[in-house]
Amino acid sequence: MVQDPTLLKETPSQTAGPFVHIGTHPWTVGVEGVFAAQPGQVVAGPDCPGTRIRIEGRILDGDGQVVRDAVVETWQADPNGIFASPVDPRHERVATGFTGWGRFACSFADGAFAVETVKPGPVPGPRGTTMAPHICLWIVARGINLGLSTRLYFPEDAAANAADPILARIESPQRRDTLIAEPWGEGAYRFEIRLQGEGETVFFAT
Repeated sequence: MVQDPTLLKETPSQTAGPFVHIGTHPWTVGVEGVFAAQPGQVVAGPDCPGTRIRIEGRILDGDGQVVRDAVVETWQADPNGIFASPVDPRHERVATGFTGWGRFACSFADGAFAVETVKPGPVPGPRGTTMAPHICLWIVARGINLGLSTRLYFPEDAAANAADPILARIESPQRRDTLIAEPWGEGAYRFEIRLQGEGETVFFAT
């Protein structure tokens, strides 16, 4: 029998609370022994081919203050543009040692996070298009009811970025620029995510 919906009350929403690291990144807060290793630290193992890169970033709130208790998850294709997921029909050819997924906590000291991986290749886009090399990011922190999804693109791929069907849907060039990482030395990039206010990063519905 179908339950009368008028008898059901809506469950209150909850923020991530101060305990998000215990469940998602336990070693950061000294909770060890639950997992053999900190979850999500290896996106591309040492035997994975491709160009090694490092991304350093911070998350800033609407006042420009660093968010120190955020967790960032990443998802990307391998150097040949193949995802390590059955959703990708080519997944059996994914690069050796490549997981594609990572989880990184911001430092309580300065709010910084760092991702070490390989640079992804271009991937198939909607309606026969090709998406420029990019990394998807998902952010959760205390005070964020729903995780925020965004993307990081690479500055050296200007032509591919100009043809990217997702970037093309963002009308303002200034807004598109919020998704382009900054060169930060050889094989390194800087990427700041602004949650609100001037220079707010573009976020996507999931």
